[in-house]
Amino acid sequence: MTGFMTLLQKEWKEQTRNFKVLWIPLVFIILGILEPVSNYYLPEIMKSVGNMPEGAEFLWPEFTGEEIFMSLLGQYQFIGILVIVLAFMGSISGERKTGTATLLYVRPISYRAYFLSKWIVLNGIVLASVWLGFLAAWYYISILFNSVNALEVFGFIATYSLWIMFVVTAVLAFSASFSTGIAATLSLLLTIGFQIVDSLIGEYWTISPWKLPFYATSVFNGNNDAAGLWWSVCITFIAVLVSIFAGVNMSKRNAAKTTV
Repeated sequence: MTGFMTLLQKEWKEQTRNFKVLWIPLVFIILGILEPVSNYYLPEIMKSVGNMPEGAEFLWPEFTGEEIFMSLLGQYQFIGILVIVLAFMGSISGERKTGTATLLYVRPISYRAYFLSKWIVLNGIVLASVWLGFLAAWYYISILFNSVNALEVFGFIATYSLWIMFVVTAVLAFSASFSTGIAATLSLLLTIGFQIVDSLIGEYWTISPWKLPFYATSVFNGNNDAAGLWWSVCITFIAVLVSIFAGVNMSKRNAAKTTV
């Protein structure tokens, strides 16, 4: 692939220059820290600012570390995905619109190298952010709640990481195929919108990429459907590969739309 390492370095410098390598991990780490800390101190906060009548008592449920991980995943499923979509929806379409891509397309580059350089850097940033966020949460969970089995934690994060890879690939493929606005809309529909559909009627199927967050949480409660999990993993890998193939082809097809 012509100029792959050059494109990889270019993409990394671009993400460094716009501080995405800094603020995206910070968002996930802050969410990871806030979830266990806020749940631990919430009863005290409610007592101090809740304006409850004198003598009234409110029995707050006692959470386990595993439940805090599940709760944090819910935060990532909404806020985290919003961050991913908003940060990267213009990764390719934005370069076409501003004319930046012209400087690349006039050179003998491979569109596969162009797309994959972005895919590798973006996935590296997001996956590192997710892992740092969960590991930060694990540290505070161990201090404030209970110790959670390491194998379960890593199985949980690894399963969820595949879902995140699917999200990043979809966002990048949509950015290669459409304008930034349409890419953002379709990305949110595919990720958050389909999550809502799955939560409402997902009991009728056990295999899909949207089941991966559920299978990630089931690592903690032992109710894992091994067959459904592995089929979902296989289908997600296929979906990622198809999205990469589509993204490469659409990058090439839409090159003529680049602003000069």
